[in-house]
Amino acid sequence: MEALVQMNHITKRFPGVVALQDITLDIMPGEVHVLLGENGAGKSTLMKILSGVYQPDEGEVIIGGKTYAKLTPREAKENGIAIIYQELSVINELSIMENVFLGALPARKKGGIGVVNYTQMREKARTLLDSVELKRDPGETVANLNISEKQMVEIAKTLALDAKVIVMDEPTSSLSEVEAGRLFKQIRQLKKEGKGIVYISHKLDEIMAIGDRVSVLKDGQYVGTYPVKESTVDGLVTLMVGRELKNKYQGGRTAGEAGEVIFEVKNLTRKDHTVQNASFFLRKGEVLGFSGLIGAGRSELMCAIYGISPIKEGEILLNGRKLHIRNPYDALKQGIGLVSENRRETGFFGNFTIKRNISIAKQLMQTKMGGLLGMIHVKEEQEIAEKAQKEMSIKCASLEQNITELSGGNQQKVILGKWLSAGVKLVIFDEPTKGIDVGTKSEIYKLMQDLAQKGIGVIVVSSEMPELLSVCDRIIVMNRGHIKGEFSIEEATEEKLMKAAIE
Repeated sequence: MEALVQMNHITKRFPGVVALQDITLDIMPGEVHVLLGENGAGKSTLMKILSGVYQPDEGEVIIGGKTYAKLTPREAKENGIAIIYQELSVINELSIMENVFLGALPARKKGGIGVVNYTQMREKARTLLDSVELKRDPGETVANLNISEKQMVEIAKTLALDAKVIVMDEPTSSLSEVEAGRLFKQIRQLKKEGKGIVYISHKLDEIMAIGDRVSVLKDGQYVGTYPVKESTVDGLVTLMVGRELKNKYQGGRTAGEAGEVIFEVKNLTRKDHTVQNASFFLRKGEVLGFSGLIGAGRSELMCAIYGISPIKEGEILLNGRKLHIRNPYDALKQGIGLVSENRRETGFFGNFTIKRNISIAKQLMQTKMGGLLGMIHVKEEQEIAEKAQKEMSIKCASLEQNITELSGGNQQKVILGKWLSAGVKLVIFDEPTKGIDVGTKSEIYKLMQDLAQKGIGVIVVSSEMPELLSVCDRIIVMNRGHIKGEFSIEEATEEKLMKAAIE
């Protein structure tokens, strides 16, 4: 059987680093080819070469018998290559159907002039939305959708292209288990149609469930390709990180060892009522987790605490002092940091260097009049960034690099370094390991526990119950905007958490 795509001896260099070195990979029809590796291993770079976004320094790509030394995005699209990126590329201001057919809007002639055929576009979009089981009107503005729904729009957009090869980069990172099951059903149908699927994920259980072959990259080099049926999770982890690694970090603490209450929320209700009458506390030395299904109100509660969304009533106290938070700037000035769920949109400044992203929070803390008065101190900025890079083990060629050049795991370390450099007293982690490899996950879990032991408040919101059970001392469960249960780590189980989440 002839390969849909053959990538031969691909090498790609960036200033100060070899991102890919002599990589050879093929994609066969009717298979799910998993691409596995730690953050920074070169997976996304290789796929950007396949899509024409990057040009290789050496090597070739063969598609349909034709050889390309340097693909352009247009050539990739014409050859049936489509990519669903980890960071969503939907346009919030457009409708669902306009996003689905962006760049290829159905048209008709009217008075000799080509105009958009909205009737046809709506009908086609409805069929595609049904296939991904997204129950939304095609004319709905994308801004009104939640993250998981936007992910389904991305998938529908790819299906509209009738692509031969579909690259899915962390496609379930924003999906619930039910939505992920629907995606797997769609992938199996695409396999039957002879499509080639490249599947990038750090969720090893998904790989074992959906993959046919798995290729492992490490530090930009090819490790090998293996049948998934003949592989084990532990074996793949060892290949990926080059050492034995436990897939959980066990902190070994108990809620009983924690100290006095350092943070408390009393009877908080949002103005939009997505969170109602929520009360909880956090003790010194513990990590507090929040569990629940997507839409349960966990992130909505954290946004209210951080001043992103207005509160109707309730109190927020840090170290016994009542806080008055009207916006995120107030939250920062009063000692709270938020590692947000969507780091590209709300976690960092994409047009800033690593150095500026790390130092900006501390410098904002020193400004006056809401940030209107204050200056950037170049020497201090360098010192702050160098210290954070060392403490967070941030892998980069230079602190002058743009943050978008980093892997997801290193971007997350930059964001955490920003808050710690500012001296915050409480850090809220919302889906902290989304799209992050198992090695970096363990580092972040260790950082969370270290922060708690230093007396900094740590709150973790996660959709992954094994993650909460690994790192937290207590877990609160939310359902439909209400707190429905609380469990110590000794009594918490996945079954108990799920039961509280759905009752």
